[in-house]
Amino acid sequence: MANKPLDTQLLDRAIIFAVKAHSGTERRGKGYPYIVHPLEAVEIVSTMTSDQELLAAAALHDTVEDTPVTVEQIRAEFGPRIASLVAAESDQVFEGVSESDSWHDRKQAAIDRLARASREAKMVALGDKLSNMRAIARDYAMQGDALWSLFHAKDPRDHEWHYRGLADSLRELEDTFAFKEFERLINQVFA
Repeated sequence: MANKPLDTQLLDRAIIFAVKAHSGTERRGKGYPYIVHPLEAVEIVSTMTSDQELLAAAALHDTVEDTPVTVEQIRAEFGPRIASLVAAESDQVFEGVSESDSWHDRKQAAIDRLARASREAKMVALGDKLSNMRAIARDYAMQGDALWSLFHAKDPRDHEWHYRGLADSLRELEDTFAFKEFERLINQVFA
């Protein structure tokens, strides 16, 4: 008996939407197209679930935070569940405060939001955070402490606090390979 083909129509639409939203943008300081990061997040989430809406949310997770796309547009295009997952993964903006000055408050808000989030939202977040941590580990191995100058927060202790806080908030997923890799990379970089 032949296997039924996998229905990826929703994920395919989300990937195309994300490609268009991030078109022409570079991953900060990396020299490669931004879309590489959301696609890696999709791959990571796929190790935890085959739920097409979660995979679509992983593809779209940075569209609201880093492009002109709104949560309302995501809701209209992909429905309330995906919009909610993308909104949960988007940093809060503090009006009238620079990204550097609001960094700690934004990261604390994200840690707190994740701690209260559903397991599904945590999966999407782990896709994003593990992709970020992989990039940090690669870049740190090549650049050492010069890496931290690329960020709004320049002190590596701030990043350690942030990523260890994220790991605590995501601990519900500690049974997954993705979480184990995330925690291992945190311990490697911030040893």
